[in-house]
Amino acid sequence: MSTINVALIGQGFMGRSHSNAWGQVAKFFKPPLRPIMHTVFGQPEENPKTFAENWGWKNAATDWQAVVKSPEIGLVDVVTPNYMHAPVARAAIEAGKPVACEKPIAGTLDDAREMAEIAKKKGVKTFVWFNYRRVPAVALAHRMVREGKLGDIRHVRAVYLQDWASEAVPLLWRFDKKLAGSGAHGDLNAHIVDMTRFVTGAEIIEIAGAIAETFIKQRQIPASGSAGGIAAGSKGAAAMGDVTVDDAVLFLARFSNGAVASFEAARQATGNQNRNGFEINGTKGSLKFDFERMNELQWYDATLPRAQQGWSTIMVTHGGDHPYVANWWPDAHIIGYEHGFTNQAYDILKVLAGEEPTVPLPDFEDAYQTQRVLEAALVSATERRPVNLNEVK
Repeated sequence: MSTINVALIGQGFMGRSHSNAWGQVAKFFKPPLRPIMHTVFGQPEENPKTFAENWGWKNAATDWQAVVKSPEIGLVDVVTPNYMHAPVARAAIEAGKPVACEKPIAGTLDDAREMAEIAKKKGVKTFVWFNYRRVPAVALAHRMVREGKLGDIRHVRAVYLQDWASEAVPLLWRFDKKLAGSGAHGDLNAHIVDMTRFVTGAEIIEIAGAIAETFIKQRQIPASGSAGGIAAGSKGAAAMGDVTVDDAVLFLARFSNGAVASFEAARQATGNQNRNGFEINGTKGSLKFDFERMNELQWYDATLPRAQQGWSTIMVTHGGDHPYVANWWPDAHIIGYEHGFTNQAYDILKVLAGEEPTVPLPDFEDAYQTQRVLEAALVSATERRPVNLNEVK
């Protein structure tokens, strides 16, 4: 089997998720390329050597530019805070390296556009970790829409609700616009915008209205950063700092196929740990998905006689029938969050080898289109008006 040396730029929560994926993928799948976990970059205070030893990386480094330019590296995987996505990706592309980048693709729309343009100009393959496309239930929903099971799609409702961002959480990078770009909007709405674009096969063409709110205006400045979780970090002295991103963003939209839609993202929705889901209603049927029950897809078949119609639950774990799960466990031996990343690592390796992915992979251009929608929603919220996507370039 041919191999490819992977460099991971960044650590933290996503660094753990990606490291696990690169370490597992050749054990459960038979990819045409076998990834070698070559080098991980981290800031000196993050102790990348300890991270490398724990997660199986052969080398640790504190100079990301040297890592990206190294002739030994074949794929650069970017998991830094959002503001660092663009400079790392640009350097990798200039060096002719394929790039896999966490979402949102960049901290600003300008950076996202430039990243997509330079990748196209240089002819370099790029990938974005919208990992929920690789959940078997979501991939099955995508397939069912393509097969015409829903008929004409009329209505889409998508939510991504979490509750971790309480007053007790200090002022981490996720609450700083210069580092994160946006709050719940870029963190959570990015996923459900991509997921609904993916499942429906349609593009969002207008934001009909939006509202954004920051509930906690100030947070305590932390003594240390994340220790690997979303909200991990210790508080420092009593000094406070301003929160410069949103806590919640809701917006209404229109799709290119005529469907209307609502999107809702919040990080203080008490009782919702990771409620990432959608409902898609068509003329022949409807689908519902909730990541907190990620091994299930809800299906309503309106083509049945009326007396037989009702919501049914598909356990999406049949190895011979459902995407990806044949490589995991027997039927109903359920999978979890980390498996979506491993499934995506497999598809990235297939594309790098010239093969087709199991389901379409988002590249920088695809992720730029999602970022245009996010930007239009923020414009709509700020200016309190509808925004056509043609206004946002």
